[in-house]
Parts: sequence; C-alpha cells; structure tokens
Amino acid sequence: MAFTFQINNSLIFKHDEKLLAKAEANRPQIIKTQHSPVRIVDIVEDPAWLGGWGPAESEKKIDDLSSYGCKRDDTLVLDFGDHMVGTFKIHIDQTGSPMDAPLFLRLKFAEMPEEIKAESGDYDGWLSRSWIQEEFVHLDELPADLELPRRYSFRYVELKVVDTSPKWQAVFSDPVVTTESSADPASFSPLQLEDPELQKIYDVGVKTLADCMQDVFEDGPKRDRRLWLGDLRLQALANYATFDRTDLVKRCLYLFAAMTTEEGKISANVFVKPKNVPDDTFLFEYSLFFISTLYDLHQAHPDLELVKELYPVAKGQMDITLKMIDENGKLITDDDYPVFVDWSNDFNKDTAGQAEVIYCLKQFIALAKLAGEKDINRYGEALKKISLYAKDNLYNSEKKLFVTTGDEYNLGSQVWMVLAHVLSDEENKKIMQSTIKNLFPVKNIATPYMYHHIVEALFEAGLKDEAVRLMKEYWGKMISLGADTFWEAFDPDRPGYSPYGSPIVNSYCHAWSCTPVYLIKKYL
Repeated sequence: MAFTFQINNSLIFKHDEKLLAKAEANRPQIIKTQHSPVRIVDIVEDPAWLGGWGPAESEKKIDDLSSYGCKRDDTLVLDFGDHMVGTFKIHIDQTGSPMDAPLFLRLKFAEMPEEIKAESGDYDGWLSRSWIQEEFVHLDELPADLELPRRYSFRYVELKVVDTSPKWQAVFSDPVVTTESSADPASFSPLQLEDPELQKIYDVGVKTLADCMQDVFEDGPKRDRRLWLGDLRLQALANYATFDRTDLVKRCLYLFAAMTTEEGKISANVFVKPKNVPDDTFLFEYSLFFISTLYDLHQAHPDLELVKELYPVAKGQMDITLKMIDENGKLITDDDYPVFVDWSNDFNKDTAGQAEVIYCLKQFIALAKLAGEKDINRYGEALKKISLYAKDNLYNSEKKLFVTTGDEYNLGSQVWMVLAHVLSDEENKKIMQSTIKNLFPVKNIATPYMYHHIVEALFEAGLKDEAVRLMKEYWGKMISLGADTFWEAFDPDRPGYSPYGSPIVNSYCHAWSCTPVYLIKKYL
C-alpha cells in the first residue's frame, strides 16, 4: 500500500462562491426506493466465495421472520439479494415473560459474507476502525421501530442478540432498506451482449456505478464516501456510457474548480458534508485529471461556455505541472506531490508520470484552442519537448519498451505511454505485444484502477482479444468469488488481500472498478 496520509495545514484555499453556487445548482435529485430482504441465510464455509465464507439458505424462512424468538447469542442474517446503499429500519417486539431487562442488540452490515465472520475487535489496520459497519443498540422498551440514522453499504445484515434476560426473547419483523442513488435505471437501455460472461461483467459494472452515484460521484459508498478526482475521471466516462448524468459531472468539476490553493493547485479529493471542504491531500495526476474530465465532458456533450468558464482553472494546473519539467523535457517528480499510477510502490513511476503529462497536455491544448488561448504556442512547444524526451531518452527501440530513470521496465510505463500515443499506432501495438511477452502475467497489481488502464492500452493498441481476455480474468474473477459490485482492491493471486489489514474495512463497491461498462461500449 503506497498511500500515506498527507497533512498540509498551512495551505490556504480559495473559495469561489460563484462556482460553488453552480455546483449546488447541479446537485442531483436522490432517488429513494424501499427493499425488503429476500431470505434468511447462514454464513458457512465455502471455498468458492471470497475469504472462504458464503451464504447458504437457512432453515428459517423470511416469511416466518416474526415467529422466531431470539435469546442471548442468537443470530439472524438477512440477505437483501443484491448490493444496497441506504438506511435501515426494523420493527422489534418481544415474546415470553414481561420485559425485565433492556434488549442489547448488535447489527452488522456486510457487502460480502466474510465481513460477517470478521471480528471487529481483531482489527488492527491503519485505517480508522470507525468505518466498520457495526452498531450496538440498547432498547429499554419494546415494541419499537429501530431506524438507524447512518447510511450503509451492504447486502447482508446480521442481527445478533447480545442479551435480553432468561425470561423473554426478541422478535423481529418488517426489515426494510431505503436505498439512495442519483442514478435513474429508467434513463438508459443497458447493452445486450452475446457473450454471457461480458454481459455479467457489464451488468455488475452498471450496478457499481449506480451505487457510487450519490450527490457527487463517491469513490465508495461504504468507506471514504467522498469525491476523488482520479475516480471522477473514470466514473464520468462510465456515466456517459450509461446513465449520462451530465449535471453530476458538472457539479463535481465546479466543486474542484471552486476550491483550489492560492497557487491554483487542485486537491485530490473534496468533502461535501456537512459543508464543502477541499482535502489537504494532493496527487500529481489526480490534479491533472481535472483537465481530462473537462475535456471528456466536452467530447461527450459539447459545451463551449463551460470550457471557457473552467479553462482558467485548467490552465493554472497545467502551468504548475510545466514548472516540474526541466530544460530537457524531463518530469522531475516530487515526493510531496506523488505520482500515483497505482497503490503499489514496487515500481518506478517517473516514466508513467511523464506519459501522463503528455496525455493531459494534448487534451489541454485542445481546450486552449476552444478557449481562445493567446499563448497556445508555448504549450505546443512544451508538448514537443516533453514528447521528444520520452522518445529519445526513455524508449528502447530494440526491446520495444519504455524504461524508467531507474533502468526499470514496468507495466505502468508502457500503459501510459501507449495511452498518451507518444509513438505511432503501429509502434504502440508492438509495445503492448512486447509488454505481454515480457511483463505479463500481471503481478503485484491489486487495483481495478490500474487494470482499467492496462485493458484500455490493449484496446488502444488494437489487441482486442487480449484486452477482453484480461477483462474476463480480472473482473470476471471477482464475480466468480461472489461480487455483486466490483471492489476497491483485488489481486487475483491473493484473493484475500486487504490493503488495510482486514476485509472488514475493504470497500466492495468502488467507483474506479466500474469501467468495464465504458470499455465494452467504446471498444466492443
């Protein structure tokens, strides 16, 4: 895990109230829908499921839920049949003798069955344990309607009676979740594919995107619950291929544009509750991807007025980036402004970062032309210099691979140089063929974020079959392990991998994993 907490308390952020007002004007309506559980399940050992735990039909039936009296240590696991994001309520009564002690109840919300089996008391990871979806409740009087105020991300709810008294039992009825999303399923017609495996990947991708579409594009509805720029770029592309909520993309762009540092640097993420606040965390290409997201929006839905309005913010970010380029055209990376590429710190990211500058600079120049930039030649010359450095100093024509400053050949370098189209289409194809020969199978990469870029580079290089194969091997493997939505982290060689030390805080519905819906529509 490469991410570390950044603390930059001395920074001063601007707050452009005009842009914040436009962000508010583009706030989407949240669609709320009620769902009831479909069955009661037991969580049993099952090697086919992630972590070795899966659901099995219980002898208890959901239609008879109110007939089961639950005493100390009794549990019921409700299965809602699919991934849910919303609030939970349930009616609780008692049976037996008069209620001579409070009900002490634990509720556990889980996206995957293995979370039910994970003990929160054993968690010793570096993320806050406050993210664990577990509630302890005392009820002094029954009957009562228990309506929890928090929003949860889950499929399974475990009800555990910690204690009552020997004289009476708790009885549950009418459990319901009120789901929340700004995605309207009626707003588009899903693709119908001939390949059943691709169809399933597509459908799960759509569900993943929908559950992350709240009043912003959240990175994950279970944990973080905020707007990250790198995630936004990918979510927006998936959005254009599905629900096409342009207003939500605009809202997110306005939020980032309205709250930059005094020098114009864009935060990696922003919070919107209880108020709009930019985080003091910065990632090199996440800031640059403001340009990409604006460019992609204009490509999907041309809006010259919006481009001109937000162009100064994009220009400020590009000017900051170009100060990191030396006289030879080489990107000089900064540990305090890290190049992300992927969580893994096991590879050198200099060359990938160089390619990301080229990728974004090409898009910026297109926006600059639309905005009537008078000094556009300066950016054209910068593109030539940075690209020439990559061709002359980083490309090994014999190996058909790009090398890093540490004399290392890695996936990230090849993928981003191909996506940036630094060389010709014919050369790009050879690069990815060499990548497959020398750097496949993919190892020590655990994010759908990075896998997305690998698959897209294969498509861009004309290697359609190889791209589809990798998509099936990666996203299809998650589905085979029980995924209803795609995950934040997954390493096929280590299915139980958690970047945080426990699956109980893993996000099993995460924005940057939804992109097969975009890839399938664009390339297939």
